[in-house]
Amino acid sequence: MAQFGQIINMYQRAHASSERIFGLMDTPSRIREEPDADPLVVEEGEVEFDDVSFGYDDSENIVEDISFDVDGGDTVALVGPTGAGKSTVMKLLLRMYDVDEGAIRIDGTDLREATIPSLRQALGYVSQETFLFYGTVRENIEYGTFGAEKEEVVEAAKMAEAHAFIQNLPEGYDTKVGERGVKLSGGQRQRIALARAILKDPDILVLDEATSDVDTETEMLIQRSLDKLTADRTTFAIAHRLSTIRDADKIVVLEDGKIVERGSHDELLEADGLYAKLWAVQAGEIDELPEEFIERAARRRAQTEATDDD
Repeated sequence: MAQFGQIINMYQRAHASSERIFGLMDTPSRIREEPDADPLVVEEGEVEFDDVSFGYDDSENIVEDISFDVDGGDTVALVGPTGAGKSTVMKLLLRMYDVDEGAIRIDGTDLREATIPSLRQALGYVSQETFLFYGTVRENIEYGTFGAEKEEVVEAAKMAEAHAFIQNLPEGYDTKVGERGVKLSGGQRQRIALARAILKDPDILVLDEATSDVDTETEMLIQRSLDKLTADRTTFAIAHRLSTIRDADKIVVLEDGKIVERGSHDELLEADGLYAKLWAVQAGEIDELPEEFIERAARRRAQTEATDDD
């Protein structure tokens, strides 16, 4: 009778879980694939943002009139204050949302004319909010590149500076990380996510604050590995630590959803605009900043906190 009661409880939990799962599966996707869409073939890795505008609702645009070109194999950094629209621009490239106006093209192909699986296969994405699944370290690194050999997983972990700490875990690569990786620190989770992207070996790599949770020394080591990884592939990097993107081929500066500056690190410092002021903040030269810039930063912070409260 006790076992019978346990079975009834398990059935009830499974029934409730199934309702949530099937409800999610029945939810229509907001991204629709065209019936005549073709698989995306990436040859050069050239990316073009052509007068792109987008808003999450009809009230206002989050990004507006975004236009820039990226040559195949180049590294482009997106920088700007919090809420400037950097992550939104990358979500449009990943086609998590469709643009309201304009177009995004890869090697001349509009993203809306390509099949979604082929687009996602060509892109690798490492976000600042790392998501790990309940399972082993190896399974989490392999996610998206199922069936990889153990040697390939280890090599990817080494490039992400994750191999050393993984070896020190109780069961190494077979250690269970817990729900959402709760047994690991933020920096460890981030390095596993980097290893996952490295193992996938995508044509285009997107790094959204990919080293924000690691210490300075680890970041230096990861950056050295990323330099090798990004040498011959198109890479987008979002960073608040400007020291990590100073060697980018092009830096695009956004503010309030619009591009306000673009150029190399040295060119932007010489222009003495928003980028130069952000660089001065990180260099500790706060006393030399104009009062207007500090007031605008305070207003942006207040708006961000109000949005988070909502």
